[in-house]
Amino acid sequence: MARLVAAFGSSHSIMLVSQREDWQHGFRAIDPKNPHYFDRAGNPTSYDALLAAAPKEAEAMVTPDRMGERWDQAEAAMDTLRDRIRAARLDVLIVVGDDQTELFRTTNNPTFAIYYGETICNAKSELADSDGWYKRARMARQEPGADRDYPVKSDMAKWLIRALCDRDFDIAAMDGLERGQFEGHAFSFIHRRYLQGTDLPVIPLIVNTFDPPNQPTPRRCVQLGAALRELIDAYPADLRVGVLASGGLSHFVVDEELDHGIIEAIRRKDTAWLAALDPRQLQAGSSEIRNWLIAVEAVKDLDLEWVEYVPGYRSPALTGTGLCFAAWRTLP
Repeated sequence: MARLVAAFGSSHSIMLVSQREDWQHGFRAIDPKNPHYFDRAGNPTSYDALLAAAPKEAEAMVTPDRMGERWDQAEAAMDTLRDRIRAARLDVLIVVGDDQTELFRTTNNPTFAIYYGETICNAKSELADSDGWYKRARMARQEPGADRDYPVKSDMAKWLIRALCDRDFDIAAMDGLERGQFEGHAFSFIHRRYLQGTDLPVIPLIVNTFDPPNQPTPRRCVQLGAALRELIDAYPADLRVGVLASGGLSHFVVDEELDHGIIEAIRRKDTAWLAALDPRQLQAGSSEIRNWLIAVEAVKDLDLEWVEYVPGYRSPALTGTGLCFAAWRTLP
């Protein structure tokens, strides 16, 4: 039987493919234009309103020196996580990530989907000499030179789809991509930053976290994670299986209170607290916390061993991303 032996979590923010100078100067210029801001109560707001409500010390929190320190901290955390993933000696990695109108559109947007093609393709980088820092950052998730196909554990993915449907989960099944489609950023970031130099097959589990009206509730995410845990144990092959949550935590307004509450609930395996999260807190980028809820419940039998949290403030309005990286204790 398969064994769930390791688990990981990683933000995939554009900040993590940006350079130190982009943190120090670039985001301050573009964040006032972002239309996707919600306050900590889940109400729509604006950059100007956030700036007006910011504490006196906000400017001191986003000096070039402070931003550079956080960039260094995030880079070191990603290196550590990459090494932990490789050391786990996995046969397959289930990646739980969201889709933001990359494979799906609001004309047809499933709550949950599993990809079971033999491979999944990441697009080549398209850059011109005149392109600015933001496009260069986005293209860092793509492939240099040519499209690239990554292996998928197709037989297990197909088995999971059927088994989850038998448990009353409505799973969209994907056996390939349409012409011109490529894996979304929640998955390409994992391939580019953590899995280079390996042939580790993945199973992409895609969640509509972002687009109303059919995002799953926190409770349903926890239920899906519990079903995954049981089904991995029941899969009839001798495999070392890992699970990785891609995305989060809070953004585009950093909410340290929410982020630390989630981390502590994960540490104490408090399913009830996580399932009871108010969906109003999980809007815009913070919606990706749902990916963590699924993964965390799936790996509930493992103990959280390492967490690095970087409050990724990037403007005096305290916009940014709560960057989080985590690893559970790997079984021998």
